[in-house]
Amino acid sequence: MATQALIIVDFQKDYFPGGKWLLEGIQSAADNAVRALQHARSTGQWVVHVRHEFADGQAPFLAAGSEGTRVYPGLAEQGDEPVIVKHQVNAFKDTRLAQLLSEWNIEQLLVVGNMSHVCVDAIVRAGADLGYKITVLHDACATHDQTFNGVNIPAAQVQGAFMAGLAFGYAEVVSTEDYLAAHR
Repeated sequence: MATQALIIVDFQKDYFPGGKWLLEGIQSAADNAVRALQHARSTGQWVVHVRHEFADGQAPFLAAGSEGTRVYPGLAEQGDEPVIVKHQVNAFKDTRLAQLLSEWNIEQLLVVGNMSHVCVDAIVRAGADLGYKITVLHDACATHDQTFNGVNIPAAQVQGAFMAGLAFGYAEVVSTEDYLAAHR
């Protein structure tokens, strides 16, 4: 049987109410991520926490050392669960993530996190390029409205477009409920 790791991407305070970069549906996504984390822990899966920190002035949120970079309380690491601190969108770039997964003989990744259109997209595509079989829990990920070329794109459409793209060529994209029902 293949070894799987749950990768929890950027569930940080700046994305929640009171933070600097509120995501639509963040609480529901966090609740589903907590369910995935509880399942992973109860079944002995590996768990990796990814946290983003921007250098000073690089972005208006997730500034290194700020309160906003702290992890949502229900998704904080426990015991020896590693935390990968990244400074770029792709959690594999300039981090020890690939090395860690290799040491654990990981073949499959279960991904939850934020933001769907940036960091989740990047880790899934990079992970697939590295040969991992990936599952994304779409309702354990969040995003926000985007603007492109003067057009406002609602968060639900951003989410749908990015999940459709991942499902087309990079990952199995399922709901938390469906995943948990299939892995009891």
